Amino acid sequence: MNSSPLSNGRLLPDSQSWNSSGSDEDLDVEPGPGPHGGVAEFGGVLSKWTNYIHGWQDRWVVLKNNTLSYYKSQDEREYGCRGSLCLSKAVITPHEFDECRMDISVNDSVWYLRAQDPEHRNQWIDSIEQHRAESGYGSESSLRRHGSMLSLTSATSGYSATSTSSFKKGHSLREKLAEMETFRDILCRQVDTLQKYFDGCADAVTKDELQRDKIVEDDEDGFPNTRSDGEFLHNNNGSKEKLFQCLSHKGINGIDFKGEAITFKATTAGILATLSHCIDLMVKREDSWQKRLDKEMEKRRRVEDAYKSVLSELKKKSHFGGPDYEEGPNSLINEDEFFDAVEAALDRHDKIEEQSQCEKSRIQRSSSVPSGDVFSCVGSHRFAEKVYRREVEENGIVLDPLKATHSVKGVTGHEVCHYFWDTDVRNDWETTVENFNIVETLSDNAIIIYQTHKRVWPASQRDVLYLSAIRKIIANNENDPDTWLVCNFSVEHENAQPNNRCVRAKINIAMICQTLVSPPEGDKEISRDNILCKITYVANVNPGGWAPASVLRAVAKREYPKFLKRFTSYVQEKTAGKPILF
Repeated sequence: MNSSPLSNGRLLPDSQSWNSSGSDEDLDVEPGPGPHGGVAEFGGVLSKWTNYIHGWQDRWVVLKNNTLSYYKSQDEREYGCRGSLCLSKAVITPHEFDECRMDISVNDSVWYLRAQDPEHRNQWIDSIEQHRAESGYGSESSLRRHGSMLSLTSATSGYSATSTSSFKKGHSLREKLAEMETFRDILCRQVDTLQKYFDGCADAVTKDELQRDKIVEDDEDGFPNTRSDGEFLHNNNGSKEKLFQCLSHKGINGIDFKGEAITFKATTAGILATLSHCIDLMVKREDSWQKRLDKEMEKRRRVEDAYKSVLSELKKKSHFGGPDYEEGPNSLINEDEFFDAVEAALDRHDKIEEQSQCEKSRIQRSSSVPSGDVFSCVGSHRFAEKVYRREVEENGIVLDPLKATHSVKGVTGHEVCHYFWDTDVRNDWETTVENFNIVETLSDNAIIIYQTHKRVWPASQRDVLYLSAIRKIIANNENDPDTWLVCNFSVEHENAQPNNRCVRAKINIAMICQTLVSPPEGDKEISRDNILCKITYVANVNPGGWAPASVLRAVAKREYPKFLKRFTSYVQEKTAGKPILF
């Protein structure tokens, strides 16, 4: 039933790139392995859980542009997909027990998918993760990239994005930051001015040394050392004063060094005071933000608890019809719930059947019925019924053999076996069969039949492949009645192999009928009032699967007697007014 994404899938070049979730972040997509810079399309057949009536169905699944879509078949792609999931926020969960299954969920939407084998399931999971990574989700580099973009955006637009209350709280801090900018500009200008002053001083000192050496040499050559009136010293000092006057005038260049120093000191003090004020504001805001964070964390904790509670309820109720709650070795439904669900489903089937029978009876009453055929009414017949069963289990599977005896007036054994074996009238009396077909005709009285039975949720759907033969057994003693026999037993056939959609049941069933005739009065001909059919029905059924034993036995106890009554009533209706077939 399931097809491999490797054998049925295909990789197609895809040059298109589109925003799968509508967000700006999705537009930043890294080039993928596709031939035109994108992730290649991937498609194939997977089994998708539809509902509890139809179970798993083959669907054509396509993975493209970070979106998973499915179609009823590959040929119907041109009519549009039947559903799709954006994988940006999807959760892919490989099943704990079923190695071929994976569940993909987005919020409340869940897809249950099955591949042919674990290898193909892993290929699909890898392809999905690759699409998620290439679309900007799931990869570490993508997270870093989006985080950086977010930080940059927040930094450049933080003021405009804040609310009025946040602006009022942060107004003082932003004022101080603006003051810091002003102080920085002033401090830079002051440093430049002082640097010029120091450079001028250094140049003046160098020139002073050169001029002083020259003056000393001139003084030594032009003035005698023996003068005692101190004129030399006076003149020399006068030259030095003139020199330092020149140095002071040229080196400082009009800079008030003392004033600049006071201003520099005031600026640095202002910076330190502003920094201290900023630290105080940030500490206060940190306390406020911490309180808000604590409140948000508490709110988040309550929301998470509520989410877990709702999710638990959804698992119990909303997804109760999912594949995890159907029949299986790891089913989440317990035996009592399984029994109640089966009982409810059978009651619904009985109600539908009852409505159908009432409709048929109404149609028959509206038609003209000869007075001599009133005998055909089922209520005028008497049934004698006994059912014997023995409880047998093998490897946990119920194999209870059953034997039922039934007596019906007005019909022969040949007629009962004929209607039981004839496939042309099978759907007229068999209400549990969904469909059937003849796989092979072996002879006029032997055929191989494949049939599927209606599903009774949560039990899995069953199918049967069996050989059905009808024959007459001549009595050895002329006083004993002849016997008609229909035997149905399971076989294997290459044209009806088991599949994953149904559990293959094994059957060995026989319907044995004998006709007893009571002599009519006088010279009257034998009529249906003089015949009685004794039926012996033997069934040995292996249902397979994992249905609880108590459920199987309850169903058998309920359904077998109903089947015999329903079938024999049908035979009585069909043979009423017709010639007797011995």
